[in-house]
Amino acid sequence: MSSIKHHLNDALLMGYSAGTLPEAFNVVIATHVSLCDECRARLEAFDALGGTLLDDVDEAPMDERSFASCMTRIANADRVPVPAAPVTDLPAPLAAYVGGCLDAVSWRRIGGGVSQAILKTSKSATVRMLRIPGGVEMPDHGHRGTELTLVLRGAFRDEQDRFGPGDIEIANEDHVHHPVAEPGEDCICLAASDAPLRFNTLLPRIAQPFFRI
Repeated sequence: MSSIKHHLNDALLMGYSAGTLPEAFNVVIATHVSLCDECRARLEAFDALGGTLLDDVDEAPMDERSFASCMTRIANADRVPVPAAPVTDLPAPLAAYVGGCLDAVSWRRIGGGVSQAILKTSKSATVRMLRIPGGVEMPDHGHRGTELTLVLRGAFRDEQDRFGPGDIEIANEDHVHHPVAEPGEDCICLAASDAPLRFNTLLPRIAQPFFRI
């Protein structure tokens, strides 16, 4: 998407390349990279750098029978047919978690017309899809950790900027904002966080444990 204006930073791309990030963050990053030529090129550069560093690592000793054992296991493995790629309107990394297309998402209403679907990942962080009707405001909130929000459809604005399809917003403990979906089509986002949000009003704080926000 050539219209993408908000990209991943080097720290996140390097963490993704090195495999040190929570699975929830990896889902968002992989989805953004599949849409963004610029971030994909930068990620490939970090992958190449990591490969170069591996050249300087001492080789691990292996039993002389290891290769033959590996080939025997491959030869004896059951042949599993490769399924055809599903028809989907979602980026491939996300479609694998959703189980198909956008219609397959199990939405759950959380109030104000907003719906969410929490995706199954490891417990170190949480990733969810959000569907926000056009013109609807999200509660203003801060962050106790890092939150990545990737726009899939529609757009939203906050005190920082406008975020459209493919854009990613990176928020941390210093970031307080009040997102508002642009009028028109629903804003559908993919959001990952490694700590609960910090809401500034009472009702969202009461609902927070029930909706795992």
